[in-house]
Amino acid sequence: MQLGIHLGTFPRPTLEAALDAVQSHGLGCVHFNFKSVGRESMPGRIDEAMCTRIAREIAARGLSMGTVSGTFNMIHPDPARRQDGLRRLSVLAGAARRLGTSIITLSTGTRDPDDMWRRHPGNDTPEAWRDLVESLSAVVEIAEEHAVTMAFEPEVSNVVDSAAKAARLLHQIGSPRLKIVMDGANLFHAGELARMHEVLDEAFELLGPHIVLGHAKDLDRDGEAGQIPAGQGLLDYDHYLALFHKAGFRGPLILHGLGESDVPGCVSMLREKLSRLGSG
Repeated sequence: MQLGIHLGTFPRPTLEAALDAVQSHGLGCVHFNFKSVGRESMPGRIDEAMCTRIAREIAARGLSMGTVSGTFNMIHPDPARRQDGLRRLSVLAGAARRLGTSIITLSTGTRDPDDMWRRHPGNDTPEAWRDLVESLSAVVEIAEEHAVTMAFEPEVSNVVDSAAKAARLLHQIGSPRLKIVMDGANLFHAGELARMHEVLDEAFELLGPHIVLGHAKDLDRDGEAGQIPAGQGLLDYDHYLALFHKAGFRGPLILHGLGESDVPGCVSMLREKLSRLGSG
């Protein structure tokens, strides 16, 4: 696995300075968000000069862009908001390979109109699933047009809140352009932590062949997505990383949900555990 990090972990006045910080920790790749160059996460327009600059500065430091963020609320209750997200995703997909990546990360979304990371009872309705399938059908058309991969993650606050629902969605959409982001800290509903190994084992059994990106963060409670540094919470990292290894995953493992001061400890922990697995 290739260790990487959300570039936004290093708040700097310039892209170059943020990338220097990544390089200083010996990491190999970044998850990129256009906020790192002072733009919206999903700009309405991305010019050639900006793509060239970003790709050049990343490559100059021996890094790669593992993924780029294309996150928008795919089941927002306002159809116009969903359509705007799709339009911006198309712009991003058209720029992705010039930026140096072919993987765009997604969220399946929530019915909450104000916070796309907050659970809503409407997520469990047939209408929410219908809207998700409609949005994702358009997403994979965009992916086909631009020869990129779209990757979503199961997350307890979103409409796809389990590995089983993620597997159902992959089957229903049926596109090789749709893949999985695996984040073990996002899988546990209230009361499920006691079944940690069972929940993780099921997730990798159902989704292992479809994983193109791993996330490394942690959780201090179940019932909501984890948002604390890897190795500082309750997730069994030995078991979690062993499942990636068993699945044959060799892609990016991206740190996030941490502050800059947490980076050395998290990187050291992951390197030590991956080395023992032979996956570093």
